[in-house]
Amino acid sequence: MSKAFVFPGQGAQTIGMGRDLAEAYPEARAVFDEVDAALGENLSGLIWEGDIETLTLTANAQPALMATSIAALRALEAEGFAVGDAAFVAGHSLGEYSALCAAGSLSVADAAVLLRKRGAAMQSAVPVGEGAMAAVLGLDLATVQEVAAEAAQGEICQAANDNDPSQVVVSGSKAAIERACEIAKAKGAKRALLLPVSAPFHCALMQPAAEAMAAALASVTINAPAVPLVANVRAQGVSDPEVIRQLLVEQVTGSVRWRESVEWMAAQGVDSFWEIGAGKALSGMIKRIVKGLETQAVGTPADIAKLKEA
Repeated sequence: MSKAFVFPGQGAQTIGMGRDLAEAYPEARAVFDEVDAALGENLSGLIWEGDIETLTLTANAQPALMATSIAALRALEAEGFAVGDAAFVAGHSLGEYSALCAAGSLSVADAAVLLRKRGAAMQSAVPVGEGAMAAVLGLDLATVQEVAAEAAQGEICQAANDNDPSQVVVSGSKAAIERACEIAKAKGAKRALLLPVSAPFHCALMQPAAEAMAAALASVTINAPAVPLVANVRAQGVSDPEVIRQLLVEQVTGSVRWRESVEWMAAQGVDSFWEIGAGKALSGMIKRIVKGLETQAVGTPADIAKLKEA
């Protein structure tokens, strides 16, 4: 059985995530300590005992989700599992940084600092209230791209996340996204609903954030990953560190091609996907993308115990 390790993105955060891992595994605890040290603040305290509104702020959620994913990976490693067991790593949006950290391309400290900068840059790229994102359910990517083009009317409106065959997220100017919701419903969408996000991610409005990330990434060491990264904007495997650096910049304004990424991995023979970190959102998408794939959430000591028994 060929497996891939996949890492969740924003929206998976919950108060208390990773705490039981940190209590059960010193290796997991060390990840949270390293992230706190890199950021010069008690982020783990916010993750475990803070309020969800503060944790959900993009600049907090991004490093917090990475920390939780890598803590889960370190617990797996303590039980004899390794990234080298996987054929590929991949992550949804910020999860791509977790995937690179897992594969040894980025250090935990660098990933934490980059994600803090990425979150802050994405938040400040567009004034609050001027951008929006919406999930369109029940239409395929090509139809949603038509919807976005029709809704734009001189403003920005793009397909931002191609999540699975029945869910595409659009991102852009608030008025254009509201128009897109109405047009999508008229074209037969089951639902089209605005998402509770603080900025319009993965569209051209994020260009200032892309420039900030280009500057931030320029001085960071990126190693070749232990196994290939299936990059969001390419939907295929990459291992060249300089290509990875460039794709991380492109990813800020580019679409998250998650459906195609999973289809590509399945075509390479991957039949088992381990979702490392918080939540099970990716597992649900993966099952809708290619029927018959096995998924496994790995976010608690109980999840890891189950894997050891298998």
